[in-house]
Amino acid sequence: MNNNTPVTPRPLSHLSNNAQRRVLSLAQLREHGVSASRAAAQCGADGPWQQLLPGVYLLHQGSPTSEERLHAALLYAARPGTEGGGEVPEQPGPGPSSYGGVMITGLAALALYGFTSAPTLRSLDQIDVLVPRTRRLRSAGCARLIRAHALPRPEQITGVPVAPAPRAVADALAEVSDPDLVRALLAEAVSGGHCEPADLVRELTQARLLARPNVVDAVNSLLTEGRALSEGRLYEMVRTYELAEPLWNVDLRLAEGPHLGGVDAYWPEQAVAVELDTRAPREGAAGTAGEDAVWSECVRKRERLERLGITVVHLTPRKLREALEQQATVVRTALLAAGDRDPAAYVVILPR
Repeated sequence: MNNNTPVTPRPLSHLSNNAQRRVLSLAQLREHGVSASRAAAQCGADGPWQQLLPGVYLLHQGSPTSEERLHAALLYAARPGTEGGGEVPEQPGPGPSSYGGVMITGLAALALYGFTSAPTLRSLDQIDVLVPRTRRLRSAGCARLIRAHALPRPEQITGVPVAPAPRAVADALAEVSDPDLVRALLAEAVSGGHCEPADLVRELTQARLLARPNVVDAVNSLLTEGRALSEGRLYEMVRTYELAEPLWNVDLRLAEGPHLGGVDAYWPEQAVAVELDTRAPREGAAGTAGEDAVWSECVRKRERLERLGITVVHLTPRKLREALEQQATVVRTALLAAGDRDPAAYVVILPR
């Protein structure tokens, strides 16, 4: 037997029924016995294939679908490259669910999340892909590469790895100048339940986007709307789970004494207060003394109230959104435990 007999290439017709398989990298084609020269020949004027991106092939003629463009951008971004634009060393292509850790971000990701304010996938000229900072590959064709110092854990949407919503919004806003679209994307991110305001502002801060006036204006509105949304969930929690009606949005102070601080809900007979934490880092504050000072003041207020015998229940917007019944149980437990505690100090209650 002649061991030098060439291996007959496997036919590729069986791959054409899967959108992810209709788009293959050169490395994947080589796994099927297709050389670079044969792939190039298949993309000739009368050939059945076309090259969508360097080293990425579409196994049919005609316009690619939105899904095919997504997979092509991921396959391109998942391969190693050189800044000089020379020959790219090929490696076996990643599976459809991993793509070497890269993920869709920006407006394309928001379209996959179902943002009604985002352009449709079909209308996008470029698809943003988040890649490691060390990836030596340039943007090409429809694939625009965005480098990150550390890649987040992606979400999976219809088999496509997608950046978490806060990161996707930040990457989208980096390319958006229309103030109306900026405001709409930020508002939908929160009102649609895709992310919390604090997470979103944190990403915008890290991306240094809060220096842009149109983003700052939209964020101010976002934080106001985010607090109103959280307050609405707090009202819903009290009424849905039949808790006693509290006094809403009040200031507490000692009689003839100092101001103790405001709380979002207060049950005076049980001396139980609920405080919503809707803080978000702003530019120049994240991880700095500015943010630490805000947090320290919140801790001091809580300690002052608890020294006076007032139980403070700390709730976050995420807890109210994801575990409303559990938070109702926490508040109910605090109310029921009031009878086992020493009486609280007398405080003056004022509308906030």
